[in-house]
Amino acid sequence: MLVVLAVLAAMLTGCASSPPPSRYSITQDRAPEGGFDATGLQDAVPRYEPARTAGNRSPYTVWGKQYTVMSDARGYVEQGTASWYGEKFHGHQTSNGEIFDMYSMSAAHKSLPIPCYARVTNLDNGRSVIVRVNDRGPFHGDRLIDLSYAAAIKLGYQAQGTARVEVAAITVTPDGVARVAGESAPLSTDGAATGAPGLFVQLGSFSHAAPARLMAEQAEALVSSAVRVREVETASGRFHRVQVGPFQDSSEAQRTLQQLADNGFRESILLTDNR
Repeated sequence: MLVVLAVLAAMLTGCASSPPPSRYSITQDRAPEGGFDATGLQDAVPRYEPARTAGNRSPYTVWGKQYTVMSDARGYVEQGTASWYGEKFHGHQTSNGEIFDMYSMSAAHKSLPIPCYARVTNLDNGRSVIVRVNDRGPFHGDRLIDLSYAAAIKLGYQAQGTARVEVAAITVTPDGVARVAGESAPLSTDGAATGAPGLFVQLGSFSHAAPARLMAEQAEALVSSAVRVREVETASGRFHRVQVGPFQDSSEAQRTLQQLADNGFRESILLTDNR
């Protein structure tokens, strides 16, 4: 009997001293094995979403620091450092109760109301994506936004882990009017681009005109659609973006995107004329 009691005591002591299991199956975040081809992945499509309670408690405290959630994202634009998160969090709940998918175009932000949408531009290469903000973070150092692994690939910084970016909030009213950082960007009620802006396939973005013109000539030999070099002023300078289009039909744009990817333009992305 004494031996049995001793064994039971040892077992109970061992259980009591063991830390509770983590909600995550791995300790350190990482990219998925085998990588991920984001060539055909479309941006998040901004649409009107009414305000929710989930994920918007304000103020809130993380690691002893207090944060305040914005009541309205209209006009928000800020520059800073973007990081990304992936496999460790994949399949787990975000701050508003949704399931995080590292292969979707989503993001985490400390103060933007969720859910909302944002245009994120890599200031080092001029690439832009649109993501849906549905999570809180990042809470490391001075980082501004955490993008999904797929969004980081589209912006071209997944290998180095961080990038200098500009984040501009996209707000949509119930009647479908969208604004990027407070400026009008007309959308239909389902979020699709309407009328004149059209859709473009962007092959690349350069700080100098010469390589952009060369890429445009290469593209013209492959596609029947118009090819242009569009000059865009950003906070970090002027960029020359090589674009094919416009397309009023998204399926036609997707076919052209795939055609270009098959011919070596694997970093092509789909965007609207507003970006």
